[in-house]
Amino acid sequence: MRRILSLLIVLSAVLLAGCATQSRSDTLTTTLTAYSSTLRWGDFQSAVQFIDPKIRADHPLSKLDMERYQQVKVSGYDEGAGPVPAGEGQVKQTVHISLVNIHTQTERTIIDHQTWHYDEKSKHWWLISGLPDITQD
Repeated sequence: MRRILSLLIVLSAVLLAGCATQSRSDTLTTTLTAYSSTLRWGDFQSAVQFIDPKIRADHPLSKLDMERYQQVKVSGYDEGAGPVPAGEGQVKQTVHISLVNIHTQTERTIIDHQTWHYDEKSKHWWLISGLPDITQD
């Protein structure tokens, strides 16, 4: 009887741990989808909200940065292979973003190396690498 009870306790713990991992994975998928949609719509002001609050406070975007983002439209967003684990509670993702300059109508593609961190306390994935650098050639 004790053996069965012990087995049930261990099995329950394993299942709960699996649920937590699945929940974290689902949250990551939801967050990455929301972020990509936000960028695809060119809403860089809202995209700022995906950045870790501590990083956002330490490195606020300047008015010039926001004006630069207003000069482009996102015409493509390719996540490639998707997120890759980069340690406990962290993933990296390389995204190719196609941008059209609204003044010249020229298109170019930039590479955005994203790093996301999972905050256990808030149960939320935060972007710690910042918004894409649209000034790169």
